[in-house]
Amino acid sequence: MSPDEWREQADRWGQKFDAAPGDRVASLNYARALRAIGRRDQAVAVLEQAAARQPNDLEVLGAYGRALADAGKLREALGVLERAHLPERPDWRVLSAQGVVSDKLGEHDAAQRYYDSALSIAPNEPSVMSNLGFSYALSRRLGDAEAVLRKAAQLPKADVRVRQNLTLVLGLQGKFAEAETLARRDLSPDDVTQNIAYLRKLVSQTNNWAKIKQTLQR
Repeated sequence: MSPDEWREQADRWGQKFDAAPGDRVASLNYARALRAIGRRDQAVAVLEQAAARQPNDLEVLGAYGRALADAGKLREALGVLERAHLPERPDWRVLSAQGVVSDKLGEHDAAQRYYDSALSIAPNEPSVMSNLGFSYALSRRLGDAEAVLRKAAQLPKADVRVRQNLTLVLGLQGKFAEAETLARRDLSPDDVTQNIAYLRKLVSQTNNWAKIKQTLQR
């Protein structure tokens, strides 16, 4: 949906939430819309209230954990996400979210274990494969990152984020022509030119890993 449509959703579900604070459906939908328009702390507050009322609702806990991660409360997010699924009922979406939070904390080995567990449940899920490839890149394993992202990009469900991650990893390895060709599928010519020029400059610099990692974490 467009930003205006998300704002309309936030207004509509906000009214329902105000009429019944803590209501499960209203809380989940209101928080989703709030996250989409960047009101992250408010989304956390909404879901915190819902989780307090429904402490064993796995969907509510999963949404709460992801909202905490969005708001930068990473350790707290991991704690909530651990409770958002059960050993006998693992949820690949929650495992992937745990991986994303671990990557943000710089714990890439742990993140990759989460992604591997998620892929054991949902093989060839492009969103998880994209996260895994991104994690490999953060670990300086650019060849492994490229291999995973190439496979993910060929899947029917792959979206623009998968291709953008692959474009970035190709560029960081100096494969600019292929990166440019791939980028043209989703970006305007001007944006492609600017992005490839930035990657060329980044790769040409010495002792550039700190800047590369900052680029990857955007």
